[in-house]
Amino acid sequence: MFSVIIPVYNRPNEVDELLDSLTKQKSTDFEVIIVEDGSSESSLEVVERYKSGIFPIKYLYKENGGPALARNFGAKESDKEYLIFLDSDAILPEGYFEAITKSLKENPVDLFGGADRSHPNFTPLQKAIDYSMTSIITTGGIRGNKKSADKFYPRSFNMGIKRLIFNEIGGFSNMRFGEDVDFSYRVAEGNYSTAFFQDAWVYHKRRNTFRTFFKQVFNSGIARIHLSIRHKGTLKLVHLLPTAFFLGSLFLILIALVALFINPIFSLIAISPLILFSVIIFLDALRQGRGVKVALLSIATSFIQLIGYGSGLVIGWWNIIIKGNKNYAAFRKNFYK
Repeated sequence: MFSVIIPVYNRPNEVDELLDSLTKQKSTDFEVIIVEDGSSESSLEVVERYKSGIFPIKYLYKENGGPALARNFGAKESDKEYLIFLDSDAILPEGYFEAITKSLKENPVDLFGGADRSHPNFTPLQKAIDYSMTSIITTGGIRGNKKSADKFYPRSFNMGIKRLIFNEIGGFSNMRFGEDVDFSYRVAEGNYSTAFFQDAWVYHKRRNTFRTFFKQVFNSGIARIHLSIRHKGTLKLVHLLPTAFFLGSLFLILIALVALFINPIFSLIAISPLILFSVIIFLDALRQGRGVKVALLSIATSFIQLIGYGSGLVIGWWNIIIKGNKNYAAFRKNFYK
């Protein structure tokens, strides 16, 4: 019934964890297609260990071209009714396919997706990144929440679609960043049905350093400009809030620096909104049971998430809209890192 397609780039250990979680599924009506996207660290040895397991598994290799083309490459090898796209840094709970099957029986849509969560074994930084990418406070909650501030558009870390519909819309476009949102937009524009499956969630590691996390959200900000050009009317107020935070923070810091030469108290007053925001994040993370260390790290990751996305959107707007560089992108050679 399902083909699980996983693009991989230099992550054999994560592939091992994901495949191990697949062996623990209660429902086994699926095959797995691993697409090695030009990796220097092959996952073939890992895949070979699972070939005698409970599900069929295929290993494909292609030259590096990014996750979108890797997913399309894998989809061509499928003859199943549904394609499930997962990131290689995902881990599935045991009831994942049961939840999808049950949800499809109740609501047989064309495109569907679910949320992501933080696994108890994730590092404190990964848990903090998860907080900032799923919290309404940071606008990250628009990514995969039934109660989000924007219409739900499935993301490729946890997305499923009827194979015939995938072929009809031509698969993923050759965008280096934001290709999964572009895909969901195109499905919606084709008047196909989409749904959020509450119980079909995954554990998602995301990035594991401040640097790589910043690059991810910065690229997402740039991608939002490309998406607004491709899909008129999709740039919403909620997408501009990180930019307002970025510009507002710069203004407050500038005022605080000037105030230092007048009265240090004035400088403290100037940055008091940022201090208050930090306290709110800390208390909210504690309220969610994430612990003191994760709550403290969540302050940093939330600032990175907002400033990275907001600055990426501004720089993308300047280069793409003002300067007319329609192919502008950042960190192109290091997408996976």
